[in-house]
Amino acid sequence: MNISTLIGVVGSIGMLVFSILSGSGTILSFVDIPSIVLVFVCPYIMLFTAFSIQDVLGIFGIINITFKVPNYNEQGIITKLMAMSEKARREGLLALEEELEDLDDEFMKKGMRLVVDGTDAEIIRALMENELNQMQDRHVAKHNIMGLWASSAPAVGMMGTVIGLIGMLKNLEDKSALGPNMAIALITTFYGSLIANFTMLPWIAKLKGYDAVETKVKEMEIEGVLSIQAGDNPRILATKLLSYLNPADRKVVEAEVLKD
Repeated sequence: MNISTLIGVVGSIGMLVFSILSGSGTILSFVDIPSIVLVFVCPYIMLFTAFSIQDVLGIFGIINITFKVPNYNEQGIITKLMAMSEKARREGLLALEEELEDLDDEFMKKGMRLVVDGTDAEIIRALMENELNQMQDRHVAKHNIMGLWASSAPAVGMMGTVIGLIGMLKNLEDKSALGPNMAIALITTFYGSLIANFTMLPWIAKLKGYDAVETKVKEMEIEGVLSIQAGDNPRILATKLLSYLNPADRKVVEAEVLKD
């Protein structure tokens, strides 16, 4: 469980509830079932117009990712690449073929397979970067689905407000109902802002952060694979790979992989 996501969602909603109650309001005064249906359900249904059924139904799985802590295993990747580098320098690149079956990382495995097969370095880089680009495109597609939901919810909320105002203006004779009717009209705008700013936009930002880290790890693996093919010294390889880590992680991993 990603505690930061949980703190963000629960904490922000908690602060909102606190503000409502502190302002002498009640939670029930902010609950209107027709408005909830309009602002929470309608923008989701609208997604089917822009995207495939499979993509729209999978959006909740995408949201679930934000509540998980990804493990990119940078230290394990660096350690494995260094081990293969040392073996390649001792026994040659063909000796790495037996190591490939033990690799759980498919991206690295494909790259090392190309190295063992004697593929040109530029071709290896092009193929691995192409796969990296395809991964990024898939991630962007997911961000776009959530982005449309985030942008359409406030718009639908405004539409709900307009609908409510039209109904209110048609019944101006009843002065006592103006205040309650205005409150109901505005509640849809409140819901739209809630969906966009309390959930969707922060979730998109978190997913983009995950994408950035995963991209950097994949770039690190490309560098490692090509360095092994070039026959770089393992310590030079480690220096290259460690440069992809932030300073705090770099010190921890450096102490482990360069302890000898």
